[in-house]
Amino acid sequence: MSKSVADKLGTGISPQQFVDGMTKNKEAFIGWMEQFSWPSNEDRQFFESLNNRDDLRCLILMADWCGDVVRNIPVVFGALEVSGMPTEVLIMEENLDTMDQFLTMGGRSVPIVIFADTEGAVRGQWGPRPAYVQEPMVAFKQANTDREAPDYQDNLAVTRQEIMRRYGEGPGYQADVVRELRELLESF
Repeated sequence: MSKSVADKLGTGISPQQFVDGMTKNKEAFIGWMEQFSWPSNEDRQFFESLNNRDDLRCLILMADWCGDVVRNIPVVFGALEVSGMPTEVLIMEENLDTMDQFLTMGGRSVPIVIFADTEGAVRGQWGPRPAYVQEPMVAFKQANTDREAPDYQDNLAVTRQEIMRRYGEGPGYQADVVRELRELLESF
């Protein structure tokens, strides 16, 4: 069965309202926004070319407490800002019904960037992090199916360290986010 977000179109807040309303991680979020730059002129031109399309909408499930939101959404906002695509933020805790349609390996992980048509039919989704950065979590979930196992939390901590290592210190990972968003958008 195909997913739909028709009931959520027009109910979210704007990207600016999200930033203005942040109570956690606002300084870090803005810092990553300020570091956003286009990996290439071709990437910028692609996102600018989306202004010629009026058939797409973007909903982003997220929360200001989430480190992956702080890292990745400034890139998503930067890329979509030039696209002219209507973009709305859905706060995860206020939209659990929608969140539960977009679970990551059975769990509620944000951010989830949802692209839909004007009727709300979901065309594609991205998140919660770039594929290369997500790989350790996928491996962890496959190898650690028992949440009650004595080494579960230790293994999770090691996995989170590897995720942070893959993000790196600077904004280099942002090129991966732009590339993955572009590949997704080019597919429809």
